[in-house]
Amino acid sequence: MRKIYYLATCSTCIRIIKELGITDSNFDMQDIKTQPITSDHLDEMKGLSGSYESLFSRRAMKYKSMGLASQQLSEQDYKRLIVEEYTFLKRPVFIVDNEIFVGNAKKIVDAVGQAIG
Repeated sequence: MRKIYYLATCSTCIRIIKELGITDSNFDMQDIKTQPITSDHLDEMKGLSGSYESLFSRRAMKYKSMGLASQQLSEQDYKRLIVEEYTFLKRPVFIVDNEIFVGNAKKIVDAVGQAIG
């Protein structure tokens, strides 16, 4: 399976998708704003990444506005927040076969490029 969870309005996501040559024909593409993440999708991602926290973005504007930085969040809190608010998913998320790549760091993008060969 080859899938990407991304945000169509995110210039970084779009740049990475173009850079890697990803299209609808070689990846199942899910814009998380128009096709919300389900609990099942998130469980699948967690199974590959090891935790919901690893999928959670602390850069989301709502992270500070909701006062989450001062709270002790559990794995279930991370899951609930990501399902309720798409901006909390660290993106893009690539699933290539049984590997997951989360985020936009150069080393992550390079690893995706190698995985899709």
